[in-house]
This record gives sequence, C-alpha cells and structure tokens, in this order.
Amino acid sequence: MDSLFKDLKYALRNLGRNPGFTLLAVRTLAVGIGANTAIFSVVHAVVLKPLPYPQAERLVFISSQFPNLGFDRFWVSVPEFIEFRDHNKAFQSVGGYRVRAANLG
Repeated sequence: MDSLFKDLKYALRNLGRNPGFTLLAVRTLAVGIGANTAIFSVVHAVVLKPLPYPQAERLVFISSQFPNLGFDRFWVSVPEFIEFRDHNKAFQSVGGYRVRAANLG
C-alpha cells in the first residue's frame, strides 16, 4: 500500500511539472467520460429501461411479410389491423401505432 502512495505522489509531481500535458489529459478524460455518459443515457432510455406497461414481456409486434418483394417485415395496413382486431381470439387486447416523419423547421 505504501508503494501505491509513493507512485501517486510521483505521478502528481510529474503532472504539476508539465501543465500543458496535464490540461490535455484532463480534457481528454472529461470528453471521454461525457461521451460515455451520453451514450449510456441514450442506450438506457431506448433499450434497457422497461416499458411502461404491466407485463411488458407479453407485448408482441405484428407485421406483414412480402417475400417475393423482398420485405420480411412490413407495416400492417389500417384495414388489416381493423380486421385483425375485430377477429382476434388469441390476444387480450390489440392496439396500433403509426410512425410519421415531420419537418419541424
């Protein structure tokens, strides 16, 4: 343990002798820690945070397939959704959503 404190004193003494290098090292650490925090925040919000639904593991995503056209997963049309919802016997409830692009400029 004594060796660790001696090494720490030596490192701090050398950093004090070269302030330009010290500033560069501190800035590099700050940018790295900031970028890591930002990326983890996005990953946590999008991937790791549980969905705000009870028993979220029971949610399913339903899509259409058109293998001849090269679409393995394609959005379900509104008429398909209504037919599925009205004739559903397998699911407790059915909901839909629609994604749209918007220009805010």
